[in-house]
Amino acid sequence: MVVLDLSPDVSALRRYKGFIFDCDGVLIDSLRANVVYYNKYRTRFGLPPMTPEDEQYTHIQNVYDSLRRIVPAEHYEEALAFRSQIDYRDMLPFLTREPGIRRLLGWLKESDFLLAVDTNRMDTVHLVFEAVDLRGYFDPVMTVANTAAPKPDPDGVRQILEAWGLGPADVAFLGDSSVDEHTAKNAGVDFWSFKNPDLDAALLVPDFPTLLDALRRAWPERAAMP
Repeated sequence: MVVLDLSPDVSALRRYKGFIFDCDGVLIDSLRANVVYYNKYRTRFGLPPMTPEDEQYTHIQNVYDSLRRIVPAEHYEEALAFRSQIDYRDMLPFLTREPGIRRLLGWLKESDFLLAVDTNRMDTVHLVFEAVDLRGYFDPVMTVANTAAPKPDPDGVRQILEAWGLGPADVAFLGDSSVDEHTAKNAGVDFWSFKNPDLDAALLVPDFPTLLDALRRAWPERAAMP
């Protein structure tokens, strides 16, 4: 794995035409919001708060697998029904935007790169983007609701490539978990690990300002800084 830094040679970045982002842990820090959300189910069924292992699991998995893990099997259907009683807007104050992401996205969009999201969220992603002011950057946005199966199934990435008219070699997938790593590999696209050196990735991105600097130097003819 190559660690992205400020070295002069960034020419390898010039082959990319589009970037696919995971949402939680990449665009936003939502761990605290996620813990508050899933502990509502634990409270509903008289269970103690999630363990640290449960917190990490639910942070990267889809809602169906998460509920299967944190509530007893006999209460699973009831837990699904309980979803409609939880107002996700109560979780929005616990969300924070990843530092530097709006500046990066602004430059990428002004420079005519294609941007998309592939997330295991279901029906909250647009509410989240509005709360952290990330609306209007991504097209398409793939969720559990509009893909054949949750990540690591590659259907979301494949739909994005089809919508863009690009091949797997033209894009990179930025994620922070093993689910993202396997999603990218299943789709045949390069995986860039965000802040997680333990993943098998083509590139380790330490933060968004560093990535923006590298892309600007790889594409000096593109747009000026936003």
